[in-house]
Amino acid sequence: MPCVSSLEALHHAVAGFGAADLNLVIEPPALAAARRSLDESGLLLLGEVHGVRENPLIIRALMQAFGLASLALEWPDDLAPVIAAFLAGGTLTDHPMLWFGDGRITAGHLAVLRERSAGGPLDLTLFDGIIGVGRDWSQRDEAMAGRILAAAPAANGTLVVAGNAHTPTSPTPLGVPLGACLARRRPAVQEIRIQYGGGHYYNLEPGRFRRRTGRPGGHPLLHQQDGMLLLDVPRATEAIVPQQPQPQPSLAPGRTTR
Repeated sequence: MPCVSSLEALHHAVAGFGAADLNLVIEPPALAAARRSLDESGLLLLGEVHGVRENPLIIRALMQAFGLASLALEWPDDLAPVIAAFLAGGTLTDHPMLWFGDGRITAGHLAVLRERSAGGPLDLTLFDGIIGVGRDWSQRDEAMAGRILAAAPAANGTLVVAGNAHTPTSPTPLGVPLGACLARRRPAVQEIRIQYGGGHYYNLEPGRFRRRTGRPGGHPLLHQQDGMLLLDVPRATEAIVPQQPQPQPSLAPGRTTR
């Protein structure tokens, strides 16, 4: 069941998601590089493809590995009161921005956030805001970077999670991404890019990853290659994503894909 369209079904999916240990393996050079990014910039970027069930488990594993209690997500900032009440122990209440269906928000994310919050203080920033007509892709990313930088710095640093089109730390053919905006202000910041070895995702509709050749299957692995931090996931599975039919308002948050 890749998507759910009612609050009751979403509650059921969140309750049924097991926030289990992913058994992430981190090679020592990658551990040192990620730690430097957190120590020197206060940030560590994680670039995902939305709609993968393993994504929130990766977030959980990285927060555990680096002792982080601060997380920034590419979710609509209008959801902040709803999510704060949910993490305080309340029932998740309805909100139109829960239902865009692009895979940023999944049952697994909500389950992991609730589990992390129950285990101790969780400092959560939602940094995707509505942008006006005429603002382009780079301007949206610059605004998102500004919201991250405006948040109070965390003692051990913040894990920043966004679609992998937004996390590169230098300009791309799309424009100037979030990561590059952050790197201008925090030059030591680094990106972890998730590489999926095959499988499926759900972003507005079901999708399939092309199978990657190379490292055999096994536990997810964070490693360095050619100066990049890569997190290999042997196989991706479709997340359970809240989705309802949406109107097309001129001020809707932009769709984020790979």
